[in-house]
Amino acid sequence: MTKLLPALREHASSILVAGLGAAFGVSLISVTAMLTQIIRQADINSESLTFILSFIAAVFIIIALYVGALVTANTFATIIAGRVRTIALLRLIGSSASMQRRAIAREGLTVGVVGALMGGVVGILFPVLLVSVGVEIGMIPPGPYSYFSVPMLLPVAAVALTTTAASWAGSRRVLSVSPMDALGAAGELSLGEQTARRTRNRTALIIFLLGDGILAVGVLVGQTSPLGVLIGLAGGILSFSGIVLGASIIMPRALRLIGRAFGRSPTARLARENAVRYPERSARTTIGLVIGVTLITTFAVTAASYQSIIKAAQTAQPGIYQGVDEVLEVTVAVFSVLMGFSALIAAVGMVNNLSLNVLQRTRELGLLRALGFTAHQIRQMILIESAQLSSAAVVVGLVLGTFYGWAGAQSLIGGIPGAPGIMLPTVPLVLIIVIASAAAALTAVASIAPSRRATRITPVEALTSA
Repeated sequence: MTKLLPALREHASSILVAGLGAAFGVSLISVTAMLTQIIRQADINSESLTFILSFIAAVFIIIALYVGALVTANTFATIIAGRVRTIALLRLIGSSASMQRRAIAREGLTVGVVGALMGGVVGILFPVLLVSVGVEIGMIPPGPYSYFSVPMLLPVAAVALTTTAASWAGSRRVLSVSPMDALGAAGELSLGEQTARRTRNRTALIIFLLGDGILAVGVLVGQTSPLGVLIGLAGGILSFSGIVLGASIIMPRALRLIGRAFGRSPTARLARENAVRYPERSARTTIGLVIGVTLITTFAVTAASYQSIIKAAQTAQPGIYQGVDEVLEVTVAVFSVLMGFSALIAAVGMVNNLSLNVLQRTRELGLLRALGFTAHQIRQMILIESAQLSSAAVVVGLVLGTFYGWAGAQSLIGGIPGAPGIMLPTVPLVLIIVIASAAAALTAVASIAPSRRATRITPVEALTSA
C-alpha cells in the first residue's frame, strides 16, 4: 500500500483519462438506448435515424477507447522520460530492462482498473442526471428509461485492457536505457536524428496516406449506406495514428513557424529553439492537446454537419422527416454535453504534460540560472514556450478535427433520403474562439505552478539533481 499510493498520485492524470473513457462508453450506451426510445415515442417514420444512433454510439465508444489509449501511452512515455536515470541506476545494480518494463505494465494495470471502475460508476449516474434535468426543463419526454444493461460492462473492461496495453507501449523506451545513462544526463534525439529515422518516418507517412484513402472510400460509401462510417472510422484511426507516429517531425516545425509570432527577445528565441532542439519532448507535450482539440473539433463539426444534412434532407422531403426537429435538438444537445468529456481529456493531457515537461527540466533550468538568466526570465521563457506549444497544438487540432468531422458526417448520413450529397463542412466559429481562449487560459494556469517550483531551486541544487 505504501508503494501504491505514490504511484497512483503520479498517475492521477492517467487514472482520470481512464475514468473519462469508461464513463464516456457507459454513458453512450445508456444515452443511445434513451434516444432510440424517444424516437419511437415521437413516431418518426425513419428507421435510418435509429440505426444511425446505434452507429454513433459504437463509433464514439471506439474513439473514446482509442483516444484514451493514446493519451495514456503518451503520459507513460513522458513519465518514463523523467525516470531515465533512475531506471539506468537500477540497470546498473542488476535489474533487467524487461523487469523494469513489467513493473511499468503493472502500474498501467492498476491505473486501468481503478480508472475504469470509477468511470463506470460515473457513467451509470450521468444518464440518470441527464434525464432528470431534461424532463424537468421539458427537453426530454418523461418515460420509463432503462439505465443499466450488460453491454455497459464492455467499456469498463475495454478501458482496463487498453490502459494496460498503452502503458506497455508507452514504456518501450525502457528497452533503450543502458546502465551508462546513470552516469550522466541521458539526451534525447535531435531533429536531425529524428529526420534520419527514415523507416519510422516513411511508415508514419504511409499510414497517414492510407488512412486518408480509406476515409475517402468511407465518404463515398456513405452516399449510399451508413456502413460507410465504419470504413471512415478505420481510416480516421489510421490517419491520426500516422500523425502521432510522425509527431516528432511534424510538431517541431509547426512550433518553429508559430513561435515567430512571439517576438525576437532572448527568452522568445530560446523558447522557439527548444521546440526544435528537443523534438521528442515537444511532441510528447503537444500531442495530448492535439488529441483533445482534434476530438472536440471532430465531434462539433460532425454534429453541425449532421444537423445541416438532416435540415437539407427535411427541406427536400418533409414527409419523411416530419417531427424530426425535436429529436434533432435532443440528439445535438446530448452529444454536445458528451463533448465535455473530450474537453476534459484535452485539459488533462495538456496540464499534465506541461507540468511534467517543466519539472523534468530542473537541470536544464538550473544551467540557465547559472549562466545568468533571472527567475523572471525563466518564468517568461516557460510561459512563452507553453503558449507556443498550445498554439501549435490548437492549429493542428482544428485542421485535423474539421477534416475528420466532415468525413464522419458524410460517411454516416450522406446517403439518407433527400440528402444533397457531398457538402462542405459546417464549422461553428464560436467553437474556434472557445478552444483558443480555453487553451490560452490553460497554458497560463498549467505553467504557473511548475515554473515557480523550478525557479525556487538554486542553480547549484538544480545542477546536482537527477
